[in-house]
Amino acid sequence: MSEAPATRFEPIALSGESTVVAEFTPDPSTADAYQSEAALEREFIRLLQGQAYEYVTIRSEAEMLANLRVQLEALNAVTFTNGEWQRLLNEYVVGANDGAVQKTVRIQEDHVHAFRRDDGSTKNIALIDKKSIHNNRLQVINQYEVAQGGEGGGAYANRYDVTILVNGLPLVHVELKRRGVDIREAFNQIDRYQRHSFWAGSGLFDYVQLFVISNGTLTKYYSNTTRRQHLDSSDARQRVKKTSNSFEFTSWWADASNAPIRDLVGFTKTFFAKHALLAILTRYCVLTADRELMVMRPYQIVATERILQRIEIATNYKKLGTTDAGGYVWHTTGSGKTLTSFKTAQLASRLPSVDKVLFVVDRKDLDWQTQKEYDRFEKGAANASTSTAALSANLADPERRIVITTIQKLARLVQSEKGHSVYDGHVVLIFDECHRSQFGDMHASITKAFKRYNLFGFTGTPIFAENAGTGGNPSLKTTEQAFGEKLHTYTIVDAITDKNVLPFRIDYVNTIKVDEGLTDKQVSAIDTEKALLDPTRIGMVVEYILEHFDQKTRRSESYAVRERRVRGFNSLFATASIEAAKRYYAAFQSMQSTIPSDRRLKVGIIYSFAANEAEVDGFLDEEGFDPTGLDLPSREFLEGAIVDYNAMFGTTWSTSSDGFAGYYTDLSKRLKNQEIDIVIVVNMFLTGFDATTLNTLWVDKNLRSHGLIQAYSRTNRILNSVKTYGNIVTFRDLEQQTNDAIALFGNKNAQGVVLLKPYGEYYDEYAARVTELLDTFPPGQQIVGEQAQKDFIALLGAILRLQNILTSFDDFAGNEILTPRQLQDYKSEYLDLYASLRRPTDEKEAINDDIVFEIELIKQVEITVDYILLLVQKYRDERGDGDDREIRAEITRAIDASPSLRNKKDLIEAFVDRVSVAGQVDEEWSAYVAARRDAELTRLITDENLQPDATREFIDRAFRDGALQTTGVAITRVLPPASRFAPGGGHGEKKQRVLDRLGEFFERFFGLG
Repeated sequence: MSEAPATRFEPIALSGESTVVAEFTPDPSTADAYQSEAALEREFIRLLQGQAYEYVTIRSEAEMLANLRVQLEALNAVTFTNGEWQRLLNEYVVGANDGAVQKTVRIQEDHVHAFRRDDGSTKNIALIDKKSIHNNRLQVINQYEVAQGGEGGGAYANRYDVTILVNGLPLVHVELKRRGVDIREAFNQIDRYQRHSFWAGSGLFDYVQLFVISNGTLTKYYSNTTRRQHLDSSDARQRVKKTSNSFEFTSWWADASNAPIRDLVGFTKTFFAKHALLAILTRYCVLTADRELMVMRPYQIVATERILQRIEIATNYKKLGTTDAGGYVWHTTGSGKTLTSFKTAQLASRLPSVDKVLFVVDRKDLDWQTQKEYDRFEKGAANASTSTAALSANLADPERRIVITTIQKLARLVQSEKGHSVYDGHVVLIFDECHRSQFGDMHASITKAFKRYNLFGFTGTPIFAENAGTGGNPSLKTTEQAFGEKLHTYTIVDAITDKNVLPFRIDYVNTIKVDEGLTDKQVSAIDTEKALLDPTRIGMVVEYILEHFDQKTRRSESYAVRERRVRGFNSLFATASIEAAKRYYAAFQSMQSTIPSDRRLKVGIIYSFAANEAEVDGFLDEEGFDPTGLDLPSREFLEGAIVDYNAMFGTTWSTSSDGFAGYYTDLSKRLKNQEIDIVIVVNMFLTGFDATTLNTLWVDKNLRSHGLIQAYSRTNRILNSVKTYGNIVTFRDLEQQTNDAIALFGNKNAQGVVLLKPYGEYYDEYAARVTELLDTFPPGQQIVGEQAQKDFIALLGAILRLQNILTSFDDFAGNEILTPRQLQDYKSEYLDLYASLRRPTDEKEAINDDIVFEIELIKQVEITVDYILLLVQKYRDERGDGDDREIRAEITRAIDASPSLRNKKDLIEAFVDRVSVAGQVDEEWSAYVAARRDAELTRLITDENLQPDATREFIDRAFRDGALQTTGVAITRVLPPASRFAPGGGHGEKKQRVLDRLGEFFERFFGLG
């Protein structure tokens, strides 16, 4: 009897244990009465108890430790003696110098400890059972208290809302606010706990892996890394720092159709379902090589589980080697496909039936980047194959569970080694960016060689029937034809709605004058390469970029990137051909030659030989990594540009094969580190390249469909609250192509979500808010009372966020409602409130736990030293006719409005008072700052008995690097010799005090001179 080909087998037996519910329908709400925070907490605990969580009353660390002992004894079927329990705590569970990072590693990677018992025997003690997750016991506690000061106390007294204990360890913490309160207030509250008390006593709350914040109406979750980074494990009181604007990285929970589950009741029934929570903690968290904990989002978990289910079903029903055994995942560009594919490959490699997982990419740069990302997640989890011979060896090695290779290398292997043993094994093939992988004969030859395989593809831009192209190419298939049915979808609309990527703002800049009567279609027809490469047009485009670069890339704004303070963002310039790229680079070099060197943009360029520089069916053609295929003039030009790059950065790259690969890698790193302003490309970096510091794409290239979305998506990665959208400036009319691509890869109504609203809508809201501000809080009027202060902070914060968007619109220039002086006065008031409310007192809780400050947005429009010196020059000029108190007041007002200058106020005002009536202000300022800096550093060295030469070298390096180095041997050389027998950990306290003082010194003088 023949098998019916249409038969589908659904995983009925597995559906009940899926981590993410297929579709969630909330219960109709019948409550209409006011709900207090305490009532919300009681309801939450009641729901957890209804899901078989055990409620226990634990208010102190002694009770916590006693419960932990009971739980670990039950999990491990052992009874500890008192001495054994104390040893286990000291040598493994607590650890005197262990902080949040060490405890996270313990849960994620080192959760089983070989413990030597009193009788000399060894017993494996697990903190959590990751194989049989229902062996773990869940408890819920609330109102746990930490006292202030004393032995085991925190910096301040705190009482935590609700904590989930897993086998007695606090692994999930929930912070609640009453309905109607901003959810970010709960986020800020957790930050305060981490700074003030999570480390207290035995530091058990440093074990928290996940945080949940809710105001009843809205609920989000995030990992502990989102809020902290370990600084100094030698300090008993762990010092932590916030990641910049990290609320941006909190996540919504959702069902499998991507509908967010925002209400606390629905969230509790799904996220806190016992099997779901335990699966997230044990399977769907990833600890990177940088020791940062990443927790997967629901759409990533759904995709992973559907692939794993498909593997098991295909194996059981003997479907291996067919498209029914595979499928594809459509997750939009920027949504974290690397993490999803890594976790999928990792879990698939552990299935008993699977012999090998093969991760296939189709570009060397993706090969390099994917290998780097995989290596970040787990050292040695994947091994790239640098040649066909290496690929053959890795595939034959049973210890190599996951292998990364390119589709080209795999195709060559299939052609050259017909009898490789891997073809007969159960192989899971995962294709990254599979929309490029299904063309030509390579895909067919690979699937023909392997016998028992599952074939899966990940793509952000799948191929459908309507965009499969034309030309009679029989090998051109849709994604479903090549890989099997779609397993999960997460579109660009989903990602922008969830705030996992940013929307786009697009400027269409006309660069060709059209005679009256010509239509747009006719203009496109006469847009020949000759017209587009006309030197006059090239000059106009470069002039436009130079004029608008600071505005588009937000150069007036500053933020931290990898311990460095940087200004604004950087950009790519996509050109249509190598010839166009060369001409634009030459134009930048020529037009910037008259600009002072310290104000020139750092411009790079990269291209290599491509078989076809033009787009085919909307796909960006792949550039190779061997520039020897370039014609001689193009290679010589590139060699000269790399010489310029070497001079700029002190490197030694070239166009040789190895030199070019090194140049590509170095250039990509500098893009990610915000060390270069603009890179001119043809196709490179437009697909598969991620840099959160990129915010602008300049386009002089015809883009459409897949290529358009891929290129645009280089700009819309989440970074912080300053970066609010991806900025596209196109010098060709791509409006219809943009709308078509958004409709294809989002939905027919996607445009309003993917693109920013019109200028007028933002301006109308801005005008209304500013009017309210001026009416309610007139400039110069004292803001009295906590509620009034909260209202002012919220209102000015909203205005700052709107202004942050409006400043990139050309129309906004000259239409600001607040005068510069009014804005200064309001910012001064705002910063005073911030400074006072950040300092909790013993008598009263700080009210800033209930408010959200937009400090990063205050910084973006801060007054600079250069501006102050201009005022000083004006002040000195005016004083020739008498004492101009108004300008003196303006200087003070400007300093008060700047976060970075407030701690320098005495320096600046003292300089203003002593400035001479003649001479250069900037030269006098430099000499004055140098003298004050040297004097204050000398005094600090004397006060702390530091090593003079080492201290000055340490500080000089900090000013050069833009950050103080707080770890390593450099700080040790600064400190005076200390006895190892000093009582009470004197060395550690001394080190921290010196770091604090050096940090204050650095902040005071950084950016001056």
